[in-house]
Amino acid sequence: MIRPVLQDDAFLAQVAAPRADATSARLAVWWLGQSGFLVCYSGECLLFDPYLSDSLTKKYAATDKPHVRMTARVVDPARLDFVSVVTTSHNHTDHLDAETLAPIFAAAPQSKLILPAANVSFVNQRLGAAAQARFLPLAAGERATVGGFTFEAVPAAHEELQPEFAGFVVSVGPFRIYHSGDTVRFPGMAERLQPLAVDLALLPINGRAPARRVSGNLDGAEAAQLAHDIGARCVVPCHYELFEFNTASPAAFVTACARLGQRSTVLRAGERLTLEPAP
Repeated sequence: MIRPVLQDDAFLAQVAAPRADATSARLAVWWLGQSGFLVCYSGECLLFDPYLSDSLTKKYAATDKPHVRMTARVVDPARLDFVSVVTTSHNHTDHLDAETLAPIFAAAPQSKLILPAANVSFVNQRLGAAAQARFLPLAAGERATVGGFTFEAVPAAHEELQPEFAGFVVSVGPFRIYHSGDTVRFPGMAERLQPLAVDLALLPINGRAPARRVSGNLDGAEAAQLAHDIGARCVVPCHYELFEFNTASPAAFVTACARLGQRSTVLRAGERLTLEPAP
């Protein structure tokens, strides 16, 4: 089992500093595993697509598609009471997990949930009617603001373009963060994102594995190329090292970024990236 760089009390102790500093101009980002990220800026925090349970391991334990966990959980979601907003980019459980979201919402009763507008009915069924008051549904091109964070939904293609799949570009202070959700590259994708002047791109690298019935994502080289083509100031890979059947080495991503001259950072679960504002 891979141990996170920081976990539980140690992780929360590191998060406490940027949370307490409402004047900092730095962006702090932690990878939580899979496509989950914690982002804090100027004392406010958001979660991208957190998966912090063993619900899938339990669900598929007696099937031909076991979800054997590779990396230990970074933090108990019930301890994330300081989060003001959470995203779910689509309906797959590693991006929409009731066992993760229910304790977060119980601990942070004012938190909101950003989701694709096409998924309201499904999310309502999975999380229960009581959660619906938190929903901020967005269709592609629509925006919503929670505190200092402004979200814009952008298309995603988890094999093909469908309204149930989305990415989100978040503006906070001087930064723009692009969380792609699960996606492959599709025609016009880079042209759609380039004008948004992304500082940080968070992109999957696990690729496609039809023999293992894994839906399509960017692979490492494709993620590096997309980050380069949209002009991202920095790119961080994700969606690997959580389940044994659905992972990839970041080596091809690192090699491609070096070839393209694309700035990148490979995080381990529970590790922080700090970004300064662009000059």
